[in-house]
Order: sequence, then structure tokens, then C-alpha cells
Amino acid sequence: MFVYEKQLQYPVKIKNTNPALAKLIITQYGGPDGELGASIRYLSQRFSMPLPELKATLTDIGTDDPLYVQNALFALIFCAF
Repeated sequence: MFVYEKQLQYPVKIKNTNPALAKLIITQYGGPDGELGASIRYLSQRFSMPLPELKATLTDIGTDDPLYVQNALFALIFCAF
């Protein structure tokens, strides 16, 4: 048995909201041309590759792509403050 406490690791205090920045972040991350969509396309295309080297390349790209989202997100947040 366990106890689930919904608590953030670090306290967050939002002073001012910025809907335009929030929309930009969501669009870049999960929009139709966003990084998440690109990553899923790379990972799904790997199944049709005839050579193992090509499958490995698309797997590497597809799993590495979300890291760019994380870096871009941190840069946006850092610039916003």
C-alpha cells in the first residue's frame, strides 16, 4: 500500500501569466509541426526501413528529438524571466 501526495518538487509561484508564450510553447511541443510529432514520425518510419543501419539511425533521431524540446523550453522560460 502507498500514499499518493500530489505535490510539486519545487514550489511554483506565478506572478504574471503570459498566454502568448504559453501558446508558443504548446505549439512547438505538441502542434502538428512540433517536435513531438516529428519524433513520432521518425520512430514510425523506422519500421519500413530495409537496412538495420537505417532503422538504428531513425531510432536515434526519434529518441533524441525530444531533448531539443526540453532545451528550447528551458531557453524560452529563462528568457521570459
